[in-house]
Amino acid sequence: MTPEERLTIIQRYIAKMPPLPATVTKVLAICNDPNATPADLNKIISLDPVLMGKVLRLINSAYYGLVQEITSLVRAIIMLGINTVKNLVLSTAVLGTLGNRRDFQALNMDDFWRHSLSVGVASKLIARKRGAPRNRLEEYFIAGLLHDLGKIPLNNRFSKDYEEVIHRSRSEGLPLFAAEKAFFGIDHADVGRLITDNWQLGADISDTLFFHHALEEVESSNSEIIFSVALADYYVNVKGLGFSGNCCPQRVADEILSDLDITLDYLDSVEQEVKSEIDRALVFLRVAG
Repeated sequence: MTPEERLTIIQRYIAKMPPLPATVTKVLAICNDPNATPADLNKIISLDPVLMGKVLRLINSAYYGLVQEITSLVRAIIMLGINTVKNLVLSTAVLGTLGNRRDFQALNMDDFWRHSLSVGVASKLIARKRGAPRNRLEEYFIAGLLHDLGKIPLNNRFSKDYEEVIHRSRSEGLPLFAAEKAFFGIDHADVGRLITDNWQLGADISDTLFFHHALEEVESSNSEIIFSVALADYYVNVKGLGFSGNCCPQRVADEILSDLDITLDYLDSVEQEVKSEIDRALVFLRVAG
């Protein structure tokens, strides 16, 4: 099968993916409005019993450790923050479409999502260390959580071949994206961009998925979030927090570390905090799923 034929199969797969639900699209539009209020979100989410239930489950989960149960949706939105609610809604839609175990024949689904969640957590901690605005920290989390989304269609449509790609990556010491490119003619970054363009998830997520293994090509205004996710991805792979198929992660260049003003020693120093946050954030993934 030629690379062009494989690309056509992936494009058809993505084209057949259901669009984001109307409620999700409305929530994303509201959250992208700098003048949006919790009351605006409440009007939309209150019409969707499933999303409303997930928001209330999250605020009342052990993650937040509240003594008194919250039953008011608008109060839950205020306490969680608009960006956290946006991420929960978006994650719910993504996992609902790409979170089925049948999509994970070459990869273990639980290990994949633990890796993805770990990258989200580490990206957020890197952003916090760099002094990113508090209201933007959740953007780093969601970009990290979704960074490997492009692996799922490859795994679904070419599961046996993907097992071979993972084996080749390990035996030849290649980063997984390089083994994908050599075998398929495309890699999970290419597929990730197809997904984000199809769902119109925004430039920050789209650029992160496309460039997180091609940092030397980044000329985007989203460079900080791309670099942060790439560093988090490398760190999480080295530490073995979950597994998404990459046995030979490519080290982040020193100039990128310099741009971020972050050292690997710093990440080692917060390893326990990262693991603690991962355990707490697993609640987020369970609620979203």
